[in-house]
Amino acid sequence: MIFDFDRVELADVSRDFGRRRAVSRISLSAHRGDIVGLLGPNGSGKSTLIGMLATLVAPTSGTIRYGDRPASDAGPDIRYQIGLLAHELHLYSELSARQNLTFFAQLYGLNPRDVVQAALDSAGLADRGDDDVSGFSRGMRQRLALERALLHRPRLVLLDEPFTGLDDRAVSVVADHVRRLAGGGAIVVLATHDLDLADGLVTRLAVLGGGRLISDEPAGAGLRGRYRSLVGSA
Repeated sequence: MIFDFDRVELADVSRDFGRRRAVSRISLSAHRGDIVGLLGPNGSGKSTLIGMLATLVAPTSGTIRYGDRPASDAGPDIRYQIGLLAHELHLYSELSARQNLTFFAQLYGLNPRDVVQAALDSAGLADRGDDDVSGFSRGMRQRLALERALLHRPRLVLLDEPFTGLDDRAVSVVADHVRRLAGGGAIVVLATHDLDLADGLVTRLAVLGGGRLISDEPAGAGLRGRYRSLVGSA
């Protein structure tokens, strides 16, 4: 039976890279249906935090729990329930879009016939499915990589700058997709620099500055002004 969970909790989590502390003593939780916006300037620790939530980076101190299980005991059971879209899109440029999705579907033990065509349709790439990814624009790659991250219907969806390279129409499609994921019970953590896109999409704000959590609060009107006041006072 696949392990499932309804929350993710970070308790006093820090991460050092040599003498540099990238994330310092962050405590944060996210639950089913949340769309948590990780906001903060460059170097504030957003990508490091996403890497730790994805189990790709181990905390130097503190604990991360998925439901009742700590990450240290999780192994592949937890990783199967995580979908990650990072700066590195993890696509093979010499393969077609269909071949990429087929490869990742098989890694997750899925039947490609059950998921690949639907993913291509969702990405708006049904007519480019047999074209090599090397000929795709950044936006097309971004949409394909998002579908790659969601093939296995993960409980925890981690998105690091998911709107990079997307035109206005694609941004709207991705934002609606994120809302559907949360509405279906996923936990979504989304790092972005675009406050206009975050406004009206995220349900909670987790604002970082200098590797520390400045604020964790429900999202509301006037996100840009709230963010500026928090970052300016940090």
